Amino acid sequence: MIIDAHVHVIDHVAGRTRSGPTRSLGYGKISWGPRELQLLTPSANPTAFSPETLLAYMDWAGVDKAVLLQGGFYGDKNSYVASATARWPDRLVGAGYIDPCAADAEKVFRRCVDELGFRILKFELSVETGLVGLHPQLRLDGESMSWIWDEAKRRDLVVTLDLGAVGSASYQTDALRAILDRHPRLKVVIAHLAQPPIAAIDDSELDLRWEAQLLLARRPNVWLDLSSLPGYAAAIEEYPYPTAQAYVRRAVELVGADKLLWGSDVPGVLPVATYPQLLGFVAQHCDFLADDDRKRILGLNAEQVYFSR
Repeated sequence: MIIDAHVHVIDHVAGRTRSGPTRSLGYGKISWGPRELQLLTPSANPTAFSPETLLAYMDWAGVDKAVLLQGGFYGDKNSYVASATARWPDRLVGAGYIDPCAADAEKVFRRCVDELGFRILKFELSVETGLVGLHPQLRLDGESMSWIWDEAKRRDLVVTLDLGAVGSASYQTDALRAILDRHPRLKVVIAHLAQPPIAAIDDSELDLRWEAQLLLARRPNVWLDLSSLPGYAAAIEEYPYPTAQAYVRRAVELVGADKLLWGSDVPGVLPVATYPQLLGFVAQHCDFLADDDRKRILGLNAEQVYFSR
């Protein structure tokens, strides 16, 4: 069983960031505020990544299931994701998107959970592409999000968090720790292995901040996904990304293989690696993993967290 615990499907890009709106242009390109960006591979024309395309990639690489996450960078895809999970319920599970600072946040929450049936909520806090960029005063432990933790615990939802770059305003480890202290059974997945400072491996302060967030996964209700590590590492090295592998090894040593979920973050990382390579980064090249640990990371852990509902 292989499960991709972090993917996105998009019919078109229509999001918001602090730098301005994001819009599909074609041939994998988008406009991002005043800039133009090659977000996907040039074969993506129009600039989209459908569930059918995702499933074809999964079949190509031998991936059985996937978790469809969302973020404001791509835009609100609640209906699109719900349609995909309804059509392929044996292979796909989806997460709802809510802007907790929006006037209709509670209405959108009820639609996501009660009407569309989402059992996962995804919040991207990052400054560049997420909620803290749009709402600079936003705090995980602030008033605008307090009701979300109560409802997620009451309804037994999984909350997936992208807390952005280590050391940034969105990297709110202390706030998350306080929430977990108040809600010791709230299920939380921290995306991107808490974003290790791969491009700044000699910065001891950033390393300590990263490790502090990583160690939250020693709690029984917290996990980490490995998505986008190849994307971060591609700036400093080539496949199979030995520096990124070293962070996976540290995570196994510090929190255990049973707390890690493999994820790819396609389609945004496809310009730096093929989908089989994104899987092979862990499946073939993290040779320090015992066979049982590899099986847990590649699918068994995600089955427990996201699919055993």
